[in-house]
Amino acid sequence: MSRLAKNTIPFPSGTTVSFTDGTLTVKGPLGTLTKPVNPVVSITVSPDGVNVAPVGTTKLARALTGTFASHIRNMMKGVTEKYAKKLELQGIGYRVELQGKNLKFQVGFSHPVLMAVPAGVDALVEKNFITISGIDKEAVGQFAANVRAIKKPEPYKGKGIRYEGEYVRQKQGKKAAA
Repeated sequence: MSRLAKNTIPFPSGTTVSFTDGTLTVKGPLGTLTKPVNPVVSITVSPDGVNVAPVGTTKLARALTGTFASHIRNMMKGVTEKYAKKLELQGIGYRVELQGKNLKFQVGFSHPVLMAVPAGVDALVEKNFITISGIDKEAVGQFAANVRAIKKPEPYKGKGIRYEGEYVRQKQGKKAAA
């Protein structure tokens, strides 16, 4: 079992946690998050914080105990402060614009690529930078990964969509025979 899951998870100020009928609900100043909980994990909410324990001694129960403890920490942090991922477009002629709830990419294809921004996630475009933010860490990370998958950075010129600060190793390419 995870050593972090053995400790009580304290509430940040302004957050309330409830667990009923296999569903965990975390409410905070920025919103509400809910998550269904696997029945092999037992969650108890007390005034000190939240405790997570396995039901039984199976390998799955012990593994999911740490996983759900991490999910609870992420949910508590998300309802108090937003998660954000920043992506950048690199390449001549590569651009992105926000049209309503859609992102319109021009990244070297013969057609523009439209991607709908999911509910609960905000997208902000500044020149060639896209900032994706929201209270659900999973939704923010998944949408950022989907955006990056449109045109991953290629290793010869480095063109594509990458996370801010991501390093792309450059390959040498072909040399002309003399």
